[in-house]
Amino acid sequence: MLSSRELFKRRTRRTRSSLMAKTKRPRLSVFRSSKHIYAQVIDDSQGVTLASASTLDKDVKGKIKTGADRDAAVEVGKLVAQRAKANGVEAVVFDRGGYLFHGRVKALADAAREAGLKF
Repeated sequence: MLSSRELFKRRTRRTRSSLMAKTKRPRLSVFRSSKHIYAQVIDDSQGVTLASASTLDKDVKGKIKTGADRDAAVEVGKLVAQRAKANGVEAVVFDRGGYLFHGRVKALADAAREAGLKF
């Protein structure tokens, strides 16, 4: 029987491979831990990170109470969208990894859309 970590890795690999097969746009990748949330805009063709933000950034840390709630995810979503647009990225694909699209992950995605990223 597979462990929960191995099942998570399978889900991550499945979602990421389907994203890469469909488009050549940069991807907005999300990682959430129990204490923080992180987001990166990654160009897989060149293997570089174009923009990143997390609840550990100084720009976000002063605005939030904790890094593990929806308000923090909204701030990270806005910040990563601003940084991506500053680097010339307008459209991305959303890589939720192995996480379900609800809660903090959905809040981050909605905030990035409102800040101007298209996906």
